[in-house]
Amino acid sequence: MGEMTNQAERMGKEAHNSDWLEWAIRAGLICYGVVHLLVGWLSLQLAFGQTEEKASNKGAMQELSQQPFGDVLVWAIAIGMFLLVLWRLLELFFGHQEKDGSDRWKARAVSGLKAALYAAVGISALNVAMNAGSSGGSTWTRTVMDWPAGQWIIAAVGLAVIAYGANHVRKGFTESYAKHLSSEGKSGQTGKAYLMFGKVGYIGKGIAIAIVGGLILYGGITHDASKSGNLDQALHKVLTYPFGQFLLVIIAAGLICYGLFCFARARHLSKQ
Repeated sequence: MGEMTNQAERMGKEAHNSDWLEWAIRAGLICYGVVHLLVGWLSLQLAFGQTEEKASNKGAMQELSQQPFGDVLVWAIAIGMFLLVLWRLLELFFGHQEKDGSDRWKARAVSGLKAALYAAVGISALNVAMNAGSSGGSTWTRTVMDWPAGQWIIAAVGLAVIAYGANHVRKGFTESYAKHLSSEGKSGQTGKAYLMFGKVGYIGKGIAIAIVGGLILYGGITHDASKSGNLDQALHKVLTYPFGQFLLVIIAAGLICYGLFCFARARHLSKQ
């Protein structure tokens, strides 16, 4: 059994460091960038009252499916997302060898979280590609609300989502996202543009994520699952704030810049 475990670990490490995985990551990042461009575009349209599609991952897929060869493109994005899931799972089980102790386990936990996020986007793409219905963005909160201490579980999830969004904002201001680019990708005028896309992208996306977390938290505190929401509901909520339209345009620009940074990362890949 020990020999089989060592062999599996050796094969996993080889896969994690292979050329084919590098190209798979590049393809997945391009797909992830396309999703953010579409969600950002839908958010801009929402800001000016010009869209019927939801400004969410699924709304982006539905918008894409209506374009020429749209079904093929949605399938391609689904495949790309699951390639990213594979990358993060390999990191979860075999990666971060340069770290020690708790730092390694923390990094692996982050890899697992990212795998789940990529999987959610991939599942949205699969649902649209296969014309699968959806029972609503807040279904999970209704289910969890009926669990023992479900209200507080939802509130805890909301706090975690807010923290995740705040961390994106922190990365934007500190430019720690720059480690995702190779040295070539950070040099010259082009590199400055890539870093600017990253800064605006991480801050804008972080704000959007934090607002989603705020809605989830509010739903848990008030014991009302209908108050919890997805990205589309969060962006609609933004429009009710003073200067909401301006803030929504800023968030949309951030999502678009994040998509452009994904393209830059795919071109100048550093697997961090």
